[in-house]
Amino acid sequence: MKHQPNEDVARFADMLAAMGAEPRLRIVRLLLESHPEGMIAGDIAAELDITASTLSHHLDRLKREGVVNVRRDGTFLWYTANTDALEDLLHFLFAECCTRSRAISPARLTFVKR
Repeated sequence: MKHQPNEDVARFADMLAAMGAEPRLRIVRLLLESHPEGMIAGDIAAELDITASTLSHHLDRLKREGVVNVRRDGTFLWYTANTDALEDLLHFLFAECCTRSRAISPARLTFVKR
């Protein structure tokens, strides 16, 4: 049985903790809907009815844990879901169920790396 290195487990735990608050999970889902273009902070705030200061706090946490990316375009900050990191997280979550116990068929999970 092959276990994930401790640093991977810690990284994924931090990512899950970052998404563990309802507003942050809503932000991630919205950014996934807008992928790959992403959204500017003002549009995220308006869409989710979150104040700018609260949104800034949530986006900083998601960015720090690698769940979202940010890029500057002139005076705008564009936020996108870090789909590579989220794919790694999903792979981590489903790895054992698909390889060892076969609880879920690997064919049903097209994102699982084989």
